[in-house]
Amino acid sequence: MDDTTTFSYPPIDPTTFDVIIIGTGLPESILAAASTAAGKTVLHLDPNPFYGSHFSSLPLSDVPSFLLSHSHAVPLPRDDLATPSPSDAVLVPVDLTTRPVYSHIEISSHSHSTDLLEHSRKFNLDLAGPRVLFCADSAVDLMLKSGANQYVEFKNVDGTYVCGGDGKLSSVPDSRLAVFKDASLGLMEKNRLGSFFKLVEGHLKGTGSDGSGRISEEDLERPFVEFLDKIRLSTKIKSYRSNCLCSLSVLVRVLSVSMRFELLHLIIMYAIAMADYNQDKLEGCRSVLKTKDGINRLALYHSSVGRFHNALGALIYPIYGQGELCQAFCRRAAVKGCLYVLRMPVKALLVDKESGSCKGAKLASGQDLFSNEMVLGPSFMTLVPLANSSPDFLQAKLADVGRDVRGKVARGICITNSSLKTDVSTCLVVFPPKSLYSEQVTSIRVLQIGSSLAVCPSGMFVVYLSTLCDDDIQGKKSLHAAINTIFSVPISETPENSSNDKSEDTEVKPTLLWSALYIQEMTMGSFDSFRFTPMPDGNLNYNDLLDATKELFHKMFPEEEFFPETTFSQLDDDGELAPSPNYDSLDS
Repeated sequence: MDDTTTFSYPPIDPTTFDVIIIGTGLPESILAAASTAAGKTVLHLDPNPFYGSHFSSLPLSDVPSFLLSHSHAVPLPRDDLATPSPSDAVLVPVDLTTRPVYSHIEISSHSHSTDLLEHSRKFNLDLAGPRVLFCADSAVDLMLKSGANQYVEFKNVDGTYVCGGDGKLSSVPDSRLAVFKDASLGLMEKNRLGSFFKLVEGHLKGTGSDGSGRISEEDLERPFVEFLDKIRLSTKIKSYRSNCLCSLSVLVRVLSVSMRFELLHLIIMYAIAMADYNQDKLEGCRSVLKTKDGINRLALYHSSVGRFHNALGALIYPIYGQGELCQAFCRRAAVKGCLYVLRMPVKALLVDKESGSCKGAKLASGQDLFSNEMVLGPSFMTLVPLANSSPDFLQAKLADVGRDVRGKVARGICITNSSLKTDVSTCLVVFPPKSLYSEQVTSIRVLQIGSSLAVCPSGMFVVYLSTLCDDDIQGKKSLHAAINTIFSVPISETPENSSNDKSEDTEVKPTLLWSALYIQEMTMGSFDSFRFTPMPDGNLNYNDLLDATKELFHKMFPEEEFFPETTFSQLDDDGELAPSPNYDSLDS
């Protein structure tokens, strides 16, 4: 992937733009499309020979080199500064470097993996996985509003599963009809869950002046787990009390009902509401899910089911991988006049001596370009200039440039030779806290993608894993626990964790052929005079990243609308998320 070839670029004309964006990750690509839609002139640069940056989908052979290249600070190519231009009298060149965003990278090649490299270009592996889109979430709405949906196709995720207390995977019902068809739930649980869905629908539709049909504000602000307990959808069964007068048959019934209600609780809390941390122990919980947030997530899941006729479930995934989303918005921006240049490193930013504001960039080609709005991808950082080359206040300002670090996420990319579930090509699996080992404090999400989505050769599957973590050791332990549970792994190739096996299982597991495990830093960017976009977060969808991107756009252009309404046909005549023609890859 590293391209050391020296390219000779003609001068870029014009030399002044409303916006210069460095990096083609999803937030940067959306910003480029939104800025051009607002009539701004945009130059979009990337030192890589591909689109997507940390949100890209790469061939198998390129994944290790990309991860390793961003695991330590690497100064960008820097020769002696070009001949000073008139602007050099007031502008100070501030060198750029890339900062480390990945750590504890572990690449493992297992049996038959030599064959994989021969088909490397047939893989499209997401760096920020696992990711899916809910049919009704803000990312889909934005694609429809902007017209970016013309350039990417999606397919339905076949099913969602959750690991219950018995260690088995149970299907997550995606509608009231599916609830009553689910054999894993008893009649009592089906009625209770159906009533709960009805309660959520009533809350969302309750618009009467008396607030009829709506959940009280007091309940909305309380922890979601307490609300579930209040409406008798928690793991606590209060209908029976085991005492000396209970018969054996009653005790067996109590245990059976308790186990089914526990499964119901896991489905709602972790597979639909997508809680990250253990909600059963609120004391010390890093992130308590409030009822209003839980209800909103249930509403998103419910409204996603059946939104498009060609997507039967709640979740969809882009053909060729998540990196296609970046290219879709870049295409939208290019149609509106954005100028793209790949393989173009930026040597330095040009900073105003008086104000400390960024006013331009010095390219590896030696050319100076100017803009009052400079946006950088999350892996870039500035180096403080020498003391004798800039005022003291600028030294302090540059030294204070930083990011809002929001923790870490452990990610895994695995390649296997068979499906996790028989006759299922694409599926999401959720391992709630404590479902794999007693010290597991966060949910582990697993997404399997088959060859029908053009991410791997026929007969193989790509499996993505992720979990939030406080430190590298905790994150790696969770990933290994999940891998040892769902895969058959050659012992000689695998670090630890035989102690995590819950029991001997005679079921034949998929064989792990190749894996890449790594810890990624999460940042929410910076919107001051030096504007940085966020890294991929630990969520399953893009909603929080889109909110941060929209906030940055309004910081740059407070009077402009974020993607004004267009005349694009959002849905085709059948109410489908219309597929795009087969466009060629973007070229700079």
